[in-house]
Formats: sequence, C-alpha cells, structure tokens
Amino acid sequence: MPRIAVIAGDGIGPDVTREAVKVLRCVTRGSGTELDLVEWPHGADHYLATGTTITDAEVTELSDQYDAILLGALGDPRVIRNEHARDILLGLRFRLDLFINLRPVRLLDPRLTPLKDKAESDVDFIIFRENTEGVYVGMGGTFKQGTPDEVAVQEDVNTRKGVERIIRAAFEHARVAGLERVAMADKANAMEHAGGLWRRVFREVAAEFPEIESEALYVDMLAMDLIRRPERYRVIVTGNLFGDILSDLGSQLAGGLGLAPSANIHPGRTSLFEPVHGSAPDLVGTGQANPLAAILTSALMLRHLGYAGEAERIEAAVRSAVQAGATTPDLGGSLSTAEAGDEICRYLEQMKN
Repeated sequence: MPRIAVIAGDGIGPDVTREAVKVLRCVTRGSGTELDLVEWPHGADHYLATGTTITDAEVTELSDQYDAILLGALGDPRVIRNEHARDILLGLRFRLDLFINLRPVRLLDPRLTPLKDKAESDVDFIIFRENTEGVYVGMGGTFKQGTPDEVAVQEDVNTRKGVERIIRAAFEHARVAGLERVAMADKANAMEHAGGLWRRVFREVAAEFPEIESEALYVDMLAMDLIRRPERYRVIVTGNLFGDILSDLGSQLAGGLGLAPSANIHPGRTSLFEPVHGSAPDLVGTGQANPLAAILTSALMLRHLGYAGEAERIEAAVRSAVQAGATTPDLGGSLSTAEAGDEICRYLEQMKN
C-alpha cells in the first residue's frame, strides 16, 4: 500500500488539498486500490507555533518511509521571508534530489485558451525542467550592498550529470509515450558555457534515440513559437530558470494556473507533487479557490505510483466537469471549492455505473 504524506500547507492549500484527498478516496473506493494518506502539519501555522520548518529527522522519515508527498501550497504573509516555504519546498527538492520538475500542459476545452482557433489537441505538451541546478542553487553574493557601487552576482550552475539525466528523462518519456519530438531550450548564443554544455549533451543523448526528432532552440524563440504554433511541441526539456518561465507560459495556454499540476520526481525515490498556483492568500475563506490543479496533481501522483487507470479516470472526470462548466468562478462556473470537488466525485461514480 503506497504511503503518502499530505502537507496541506498555507492559504488555500488546505482547501484544495481537502478536495484532492476527497477525489483520491472516491476513485479508489471499491477498486481494490488502497492508499495510506498521512496528514503532516507543516506550514506557516506549525512554524509560527514551534519555530521549526522541517527537521533533518523528518526529511529522513519522508525519504525512508513514504512513497510520495502531496503538497497543497506554501506561503504566508505572516512569515515575511517565507523561510518555512524555502526549507520545506526547496529543501525537499534539493535534499531528496528531485531533479525532474514535470509540468504537463494540456488544454481541456478550447474556450479556455487565449489562442485563436486552437483545438484541445493543439495544446498538449509536457515540460521537463531541471530542478536542482541552474541559478536557483543560491550561489553568488553582493558587494558594497546598499551603495551606488553595489554589485550582485548570481551563478548559473550546470553539471554534466545534472544536464544529462534530465535530457535523458525527457527522451525516455517520449519513447515510452510514443511521442515523435523533443525540443530543448537554452540561451547558448548569450550564455556560451552553460549553453554549450546543454547542446553537447543534447546531441549525444539524442543520438541514442534515432526514432525521435530533436531540436535545440533559443528559449526566446521557443517562447514565441509556443504562442504561434503550440501543436508543434510535445516534449520540452530545459534548465531550472527557463523551465520555470516556459511552464507558467504554458499554463496560460491551457487555461491558467487553476488547472496546472506539477511533480518533483526522482525515479525510484520519494517524490513530491504540488499544484502550481501557490497559496493565494486573497482567496482564503472565500470558497472560490479552484481545486482542479490539486486534483490533477493527485492524478499525476497516482500515475507515478503505478495506478494509471485511476489517474486516467480522474483526468477524464476533470475534463468532463470543465467542458460542462461545472467549475469555480475563475473558469466561468459558479461552484464553490467543495462543490467542484463533489462534482468530480460525481463523475467518477458515473464511470463505475
């Protein structure tokens, strides 16, 4: 039985996570699939009460005794520097070596995309973002801070090992999924050292997958082309910073952050799954938070754990709800957060009959 740590977190995190857990229970009820869902208290409230973000022992426990982590959201205005979010989310990414940040982009209804004359099949790609290197490692510093002569240096760290394993993961996914093309984004014309490494490794790994078309593009070109002809792309692989930007762009092509799931994965190890939208403090207590990203994230988690059938049923139920307009106000519906979760469960029950 898979053991899953549920960290609801801050802001709307508890609201959307509650619905994701509800849907997990709905899809597994009577199916023979069992999940051990264990609630963890970690978030701003826990930090403010105890002064502790997450301990070394707790990270070890997650690594050794859990198969996955389902995270709602982190970020609270009461914690000015958001140190709890940094230690928990970024800390788990780095300390568990979750080098794949997986961001599926899938249009569920043509009316949700800002692009003209695009069908559902035109916006359907996945981004493999390197998750443990790049400019997000925090290497750098400032000199003469607060003076007119201040200098700030931020290092972009790329290792052969890190670049090769994320590129290989993208090609392996394309092969297993039967996808015909992998595109890599960099800025090799301006960042020749990092870009040169990415391009060399991309060519070498691509040669091992001759049935898959490969293309290396400058990230600004790729961003423009995603707007112009997203149907050309199925798998995109890139570094930490560019992946962060491209995946948020992609989420808007598919209807917004309220429909954007993500995963932080190291194959064979405890991996972390979270919706992309953040804690949205302005929506706390309104009942308007969209739970579909959290619900789609739970489906992504099930697929990773080997329950593809249950994942597909959740995804089909979400698609049906979106196309029927049975959603929260941000997608044009009139349902509350809990009602939207109930609607997904209703669709799941219909599938059983």
